[in-house]
Amino acid sequence: MSTRDLLIEIGTEELPPVALKGLSDAFADSIESQLKDAALSFENAERFASPRRLAVLLRGLSEQAPSQAIEAWGPPAKVAFDKDDNPTRAAEAFAQKNGLAIEDLKNHIANDGKQDKLFVKNEQAGAKTVDVIFDMIERALAALPIPKRMRWGASRAEFVRPVHWITSLYGSDTLDGKALNLTAGNTTRGHRFHANRALTIASAGDYESLLRDEGKVVASFEKRREMIREQVAAEGKKLGGEAVISDDLLDEVTALVEWPVALAGSFEERFLKVPAEALISSMKEHQKYFHVVDTNGNLMPHFITVANIESADPAQVIAGNEKVIRPRLSDAAFFFETDCKTTLFDRREKLKTIVFQEKLGTVFDKTERIAALSRVLAEKIGADVTLAERAAQLCKSDLVTDMVYEFADMQGIAGYYYASNDGEPADVAKAMNEQYLPRFAGDTLPTTQAGSVIALADRLDTITGIFGIGQPPSGSKDPFALRRACLGVLRIILEQHLELDLRELITLAAKQHSAIKADDALTETVLVYMIERLRAVYDEQGIPAEVFMAVTAKNLSAPLDIDRRIKAVNSFTALGEAEALAAANKRVSNILAKAEGFSTGEINESLLQEEAEKRLAASLQAASGAFQPLLEKGDFEAALKSLASLREPVDSFFDDVMVNADDPSLKKNRLSLLSHLRELFLQVADISLLVPGKN
Repeated sequence: MSTRDLLIEIGTEELPPVALKGLSDAFADSIESQLKDAALSFENAERFASPRRLAVLLRGLSEQAPSQAIEAWGPPAKVAFDKDDNPTRAAEAFAQKNGLAIEDLKNHIANDGKQDKLFVKNEQAGAKTVDVIFDMIERALAALPIPKRMRWGASRAEFVRPVHWITSLYGSDTLDGKALNLTAGNTTRGHRFHANRALTIASAGDYESLLRDEGKVVASFEKRREMIREQVAAEGKKLGGEAVISDDLLDEVTALVEWPVALAGSFEERFLKVPAEALISSMKEHQKYFHVVDTNGNLMPHFITVANIESADPAQVIAGNEKVIRPRLSDAAFFFETDCKTTLFDRREKLKTIVFQEKLGTVFDKTERIAALSRVLAEKIGADVTLAERAAQLCKSDLVTDMVYEFADMQGIAGYYYASNDGEPADVAKAMNEQYLPRFAGDTLPTTQAGSVIALADRLDTITGIFGIGQPPSGSKDPFALRRACLGVLRIILEQHLELDLRELITLAAKQHSAIKADDALTETVLVYMIERLRAVYDEQGIPAEVFMAVTAKNLSAPLDIDRRIKAVNSFTALGEAEALAAANKRVSNILAKAEGFSTGEINESLLQEEAEKRLAASLQAASGAFQPLLEKGDFEAALKSLASLREPVDSFFDDVMVNADDPSLKKNRLSLLSHLRELFLQVADISLLVPGKN
């Protein structure tokens, strides 16, 4: 089957930079997926994305898919023909459906291994690329993740931005077709300023080099990204420092330019008195500049911008950028200087005017609840109660500063600087920012006890409050980020080894809210939700779901205790005896569940008749003696391993002893023996749930 390269390009006005990479991947993924579904093979796919285009180049794309043999079975021969050997209506329907002549039906009988049936085998020609590609393009464009589409001019077509040209080239042939009401052609367009003209593409494979050499466009997102990284890093070295290149800013800048040129500029050193985070935020968020730090990680009075033109006079471009950034930095300096004139404590009154949630009161009310909860938390983990309470009172005051109003991402960071300026203790100042840690998966945790206390109290207050007013997360909707808050609480407790009980903390947090009903039902609902978040944590560690279920079946509420048990049970599953003991526990559980009117009693040794039950009773007593001290020390792993010796006596018991004996006293004694066995394991976890597919 002959092959050619296929180029598809969608030429647009400037696409949203944050969405560009996602749009490119979705478009190319859809085209590739549809071609594979149509059995149209290709060697590889190259993706291109720039501010004014989305394109995909499919190397070695087959002109036509292979033919397929289509088999169709019809009714049995005895149904297809009557006693006089004439075709019935069933046979006629089969002939009509498969394009067969009635008189030829006798030649289309085959055996399916059981009986003779009407059968036909046809050769179906494969799809041709030129016939199906435009339908694929339309479907790919329609399926792009575009929240809001727009129309332009008199066209009824809709897209994220106005589309000005469609290119579809198969080898050197221009394909005849339309997409978004535009007729496809063999031209593309160069850089808006350097080469703003139509460029004729002789062959699909020439696309990238033609745009680069004649159009002044680096069409590949990845290549353009690496060019920018290298240029920005080089400019940073020229300045005697290191350019800080974050992936999110790099991707956004890559999506803003087609011909990147990195240029270094400067600003006055006086601005360095302003918190570095505010200057970085201003440069990054507003101007898309990369900042530069020295060997100590301190901000330098320089920035690096990436222009979309190769200017004959770059000094003019640099001067223009310096002129633009100066007012931004001046604003940041003004906000900082003004905010420092009022202490965080004095700002608390303003928090009474900010509503946290309609039913849960103001942000001021929230700080009061956090303070009350923090006092208890601090005592429990051995932290300084006074520092924790002070940090709780001040933790939201920076929300009413000019700095945070202008730079929202300075929340917490600004609080740290202002608390330091106010002369607050170092741990209180750090807690202003650490209360929000961890902000995302893999983020760092608070380094101070005050920070950990506020981080826990703030999240617990939000979680219980929102659940209390009946607005828990549902599906993909989680407006108060409760899932993230739960994971934050769990990470802090587990990774900082805090002996805290969630049931107790949730109850306490709920009682701080005057607008919700703080009862056991609410506590259990919140607890179940939070513990369930742990499932994903252990999934990532490769711990089976059965292990998680075996431990959480005990309705525990201390995360650190749960963690130890899960790791112990996971280690237990690696033992050779684990599978048999889990199955035995499952069997015991079923037996006890069916034993009507049974209640566990002491084992009567005089009623132990069979040798196997005597051995099990003795083994249980010996195992319990070794097990209990380990359990009391919290060494769950060693405790479970100490029970591995029970496998053989348990197996022998089930092989040799009739549990449901005719004698009621014997039956009860044997059930009690099994009950003691099960209770021993249940002190760590319900290992009967380790039996896969039978729970």
